[in-house]
Amino acid sequence: MHTVFRVRDINEIDNNKLYQVDLELTADDDEQLQRLTEYIRKEIKPGTEWQRLGSLLLKTGHFDKAEELYKVLLEQPSNESDQALYYNNRGSLKNNQGDYEQAIEYYETALEILEKTLPANHPHLATSYNNIGLVYMNTGDYSKARSFYEKALEVFENTLLANHPNLATSYSNIGNLYFSIAEYSKALSFYEKALGIQEKTLPADHPSLATSYNNIGLVYKNMGEYLKGLTFSEKAFEILEKPLPANHPSLTTFYNNIGLMHYNMKEYSEALSYFKRTWNVHKVLSLPNRPRLKSVNNY
Repeated sequence: MHTVFRVRDINEIDNNKLYQVDLELTADDDEQLQRLTEYIRKEIKPGTEWQRLGSLLLKTGHFDKAEELYKVLLEQPSNESDQALYYNNRGSLKNNQGDYEQAIEYYETALEILEKTLPANHPHLATSYNNIGLVYMNTGDYSKARSFYEKALEVFENTLLANHPNLATSYSNIGNLYFSIAEYSKALSFYEKALGIQEKTLPADHPSLATSYNNIGLVYKNMGEYLKGLTFSEKAFEILEKPLPANHPSLTTFYNNIGLMHYNMKEYSEALSYFKRTWNVHKVLSLPNRPRLKSVNNY
């Protein structure tokens, strides 16, 4: 077993670019570490050992190592299903790195393999449509994104049970699209469809529920319904604060959003409390020049 530490604080020493890092050794029975491990386990999909390793590398941001792994796997003898998976995951990798042109190329290669080997209404094709739609979303090409998202939804609705998790993913993706073009009522409708499935099929502490609660909270925030937005954002935060350490970067979004809603409701003391949490996380992570931290300074 490797030694695992919890970062307690990071302080600059005498402005000379040296930092004092306060670490705390964790134990095997550390409750928060166990929750974090379980959180990551839920996020890693089943498959071979190599496939799970690749997924873990993607989830933890080790993109270069993941790329090396997938290159090696594609050079080995494998069936077409595995090849499609590796190209798909390379697409996810490039999408996460912001290399959208390369991401689309890999995703389309995966799709071409699947189209040759699967029937036209197979759910794996819908997953590929969703992935390509996501890249077009990231490039701001909402028309193409909608086209692929709707193709995915059509396949899922025709082949899956009404409460299948992949349907929830499709509803959420289309909700994200409408949110991005400020059609908040439509976004809310699709987010609520996704949440309805997830609440019936997932455990109460599943990360996907937190995502849906947060999405709905943001819709209400942008519609000016801050109290409703706050309720859903706090539900999301309650799920994620259990497995994640208080200085995890994923939590800064929630601190900031909840702070903004309190601010808009003129609850300035509560807003300041959450903005300070955002500040502390960025300070610990040594991110003093990030734009979000500058926006927190303005409050």
